[in-house]
Amino acid sequence: MARKIRMTRPELKRQRDALARFTRYLPMLKLKQQQLQLTLREVAEKRDEARSAAAAAAAKVEPYRGVLADTAGVNVEALTTPVEVVRHEENIAGVRIPVFDSLSFPEAVYSLFATPPWVDRALADLRDLSEKDLRAKTLQEQFELLHRALTRIIQRVNLFEKVLIPDARENIRVIRIQLGEEQTAAVARAKLAKAKIESQAGGVLAVSVPNGDPRGQVPQGKAPRGQTPQGQAPEGQA
Repeated sequence: MARKIRMTRPELKRQRDALARFTRYLPMLKLKQQQLQLTLREVAEKRDEARSAAAAAAAKVEPYRGVLADTAGVNVEALTTPVEVVRHEENIAGVRIPVFDSLSFPEAVYSLFATPPWVDRALADLRDLSEKDLRAKTLQEQFELLHRALTRIIQRVNLFEKVLIPDARENIRVIRIQLGEEQTAAVARAKLAKAKIESQAGGVLAVSVPNGDPRGQVPQGKAPRGQTPQGQAPEGQA
């Protein structure tokens, strides 16, 4: 449900400030989106290569699967299980991802005379498989973290482009129309009030002097200026 906006000048300023923030922040989001897309593509390629390498290593040790139990007391599974995995974190476009460094295995101590000759090669191949498998899993973990971050960024970009910025522009347009109408109405009211005041002032000035006021009478026997008293001829005509 959309928030009801107030048709006031402070609200207009708030909407303009919000629009300025949105338009300034959107290019940063798009840049981060591009960085994540590029990094995600690179990580996907490395992951696929690591998976192919792990599959090749698994195919290489497949011939040993049937004879691993016949190792004259050598625990091959324990000797090919990493005892330490070294990884560090890197920041990619604001996303912290794990990066594989190395791994270590327990020291292989067994009798060279009491074990089959293929055990050394089997241990090396199985350890290589473990390393390649861990590299592929680390790259898959990177891919998942970057993909989740990219999804969030795309959602935010869509929010800014399709909701926040259009809403702010529409709110500004509506508020400006309302304020313009209010200003027009205020000017019209001011003109009407001015005309009414002027009309009332003109009516007061037009009131005549009351009858009986000596100031409105002409002295007896004296004609008004420009007229001759009744019964007298003008001078020069006697």
